[in-house]
Amino acid sequence: MRLLRHTTAVLAGLLLAGSIHAADSAAFGYEEHVENPGIFAMVGDLIIARPIGAAVTAVGAAAFIVSLPFTALAGNTAEAGQELVVRPGRETFLRCLGCTKTGYGRKQQQESL
Repeated sequence: MRLLRHTTAVLAGLLLAGSIHAADSAAFGYEEHVENPGIFAMVGDLIIARPIGAAVTAVGAAAFIVSLPFTALAGNTAEAGQELVVRPGRETFLRCLGCTKTGYGRKQQQESL
């Protein structure tokens, strides 16, 4: 019971930290090009978002294979592959830990300094 309470408190804190960060950026009317996520965003991303993203990528790849005969006949194989496999894969594997936008945000920050 104690472990369940502790886990619930940690997950609630992660969700709250992410929403505060998003609200803070929106309140000042700017989008950060390079993000500096905090520890809660990184842990939440590592434990929750990345495994879900990997699963969505795998399911999308399976759906793409199943739909391949139909998309080939319709002529939109590239669009189906982009939306079912490439896009979820990019969101899963090409984001810095805790970042909300795709890309290597931390490298860009170090190069610009």
